[in-house]
Amino acid sequence: MKHPSEVLAVGDEVEAKVLKFDQEKNRVSLGLKQLGEDPWVGLSRRYPSGTRLFGKVTNLTDYGAFVEIEQGIEGLVHVSEMDWTNKNVHPSKVVQVGDEVEVMILEIDEDRRRISLGMKQCLANPWNEFADNFHKGDKLKGAIKSITDFGVFVGLPGGIDGLVHLSDLSWNEAGEEAVRKFKKGDEVEAVVLSIDVEKERISLGIKQLEGDPFNNFVAMNDKGALVKGTVKSVDAKARLSLWTPTLKATCALPNCPATAWKTLAPS
Repeated sequence: MKHPSEVLAVGDEVEAKVLKFDQEKNRVSLGLKQLGEDPWVGLSRRYPSGTRLFGKVTNLTDYGAFVEIEQGIEGLVHVSEMDWTNKNVHPSKVVQVGDEVEVMILEIDEDRRRISLGMKQCLANPWNEFADNFHKGDKLKGAIKSITDFGVFVGLPGGIDGLVHLSDLSWNEAGEEAVRKFKKGDEVEAVVLSIDVEKERISLGIKQLEGDPFNNFVAMNDKGALVKGTVKSVDAKARLSLWTPTLKATCALPNCPATAWKTLAPS
């Protein structure tokens, strides 16, 4: 109730209960609701956690929506409990005052007269659905939703996103260089690296679509084998970087055979 005029009008004859009498100020406090039973008593028994029911939206705030589940009893659906994917959406974008919505009882505090409700819990959890349909190592395709300083977010079924970390973009390029080849809206293929339903995180990899060049190189070349490559750089610590046809590697000069140095040294 927002205003007494919703239940009373001037001239009405009512029955009330005396709550307090202040003789010094000549004031008497009366109550109407006290004539009936307190609806909050035994509320937890009537509505155990996990109970699903329908209620009416009575008020909207920046942090959520209040829903009346029975006369005189309202609970709060926090904005974070409205939608699985849009956790920062304004409540007015989801519901309007007067709407009938399905909610789930999350928690009841009878002493503080507070009820926590959830709307998204009445819908399928897209993270659970993804975990049921995809597993580590599976390949999938999706459009790039956004690019950040730490990776690329790819849109996945169910309206959720997966992250390709910078370190999982390329075997041969630094992540900061590799990410420049991508732009928002591009469709990419990736491999599922891990799924954490509880934390709502999905890790993807693009470089994993190809074999690990290091493992491939080791498989093709035994220890002590002579290989050829192109010197790309030599630093002050007497180390040189060279590229073979399948691998970019670093070698400390004291450990490089003289014959190898003559072969690899730039002219």
